[in-house]
Amino acid sequence: MERRDLEVFLTLAEELHFSRTAERLRVSQARVSQSVKQLERRIGAPLFDRTSRRVALTPIGRRLRDDLAPAYRQVVDGLARAVEAARGTDLLRVGFEAPAVADLVTDLLDTYRARHPDREVRVREAPFTDPFALLRADEVDVLVTLFPVGEPDLTAGPVVHEEPLVLAVADTHPFTRHESVNLEDLARDTVFRAAYWRDTTPLGAPVKRGRDVTTFQELLTAIADGEGVCPLGAHAAGYFARPRITFLPLVDAPRLAWGLVWRTAGETARVREFAAAAR
Repeated sequence: MERRDLEVFLTLAEELHFSRTAERLRVSQARVSQSVKQLERRIGAPLFDRTSRRVALTPIGRRLRDDLAPAYRQVVDGLARAVEAARGTDLLRVGFEAPAVADLVTDLLDTYRARHPDREVRVREAPFTDPFALLRADEVDVLVTLFPVGEPDLTAGPVVHEEPLVLAVADTHPFTRHESVNLEDLARDTVFRAAYWRDTTPLGAPVKRGRDVTTFQELLTAIADGEGVCPLGAHAAGYFARPRITFLPLVDAPRLAWGLVWRTAGETARVREFAAAAR
C-alpha cells in the first residue's frame, strides 16, 4: 500500500469531498478517485458511500480511519524528525584534540562563518586520553584530531593542518647537546605516546613506552621531570614553551597531519558544510 494512497484516504475521510481533497493534496480529482478504488479493492469492501450530493464513510471506512490515522501521523512525524536531524541545528559543535589546534585552523573557522553567517560555532577541547569520546557521546559534531584515524564507526574527512614533528625533552637531557634528533634516537629513551604511535623506529628498534598520562599538562610535567621524551607537533614549541623543556626538530619524521573526523551515523548538513569549507 503506497503512502500516497493512505494520505488520499485519510484526507478524504476528513474532508468528505473529492474536489476539496484533490485541491488540498494538489492532485487531480481522478487521482483521488483512483486511489480510493484501489484501496477498496484491496480491502474488499466499500470505504465511502458516494452519492451526487454527499460522501460519507462506511462503518469499515470509519474503523480503517480510526486505526490508520494515529499510525500515519507517527510515520509523518518520524520522517520530519529524521529530516530535521539530518539538517542539524544552527549550532555546529567542533571538538579539538589539543587546545592550541583551534588557533591553527582559524582560517577554516573564519571561512565557515563567512559562508554560513547564520550558524553558531561552539568550540570544545576533547579529552587527552580519549579524543573520540565526545564524538561518540554526541557532544560534538566534528573533531579536529591527529591523522591517521582507523575507527570503524567514524568517517575521516579532509586534512586541515600539517606541520613538522619536534621532540620535547627535559632541558637537562643529553639530546639537547645536538641541534636536532632523528626517529632512531627514540629507541634510546622512554617515549610518551602522543604524536608518534609506532612501537618501533623505522629501522625496527623497539620504542619503550612511557606511563599513561591523563592530561597534556601532566605530560609536560613528566617530560620536564626527565621521565621520558615525546614527539609533538611543531606548534607545541610556541604554545607550550617552558624553561625546563626543550623542543628539538625531528629531522627525518613525516609531517604531522590534523584532520576532520565525525560519526558516520551522525553526519548532518552542518558537518558536510564544515568539511566543504575545509576542502
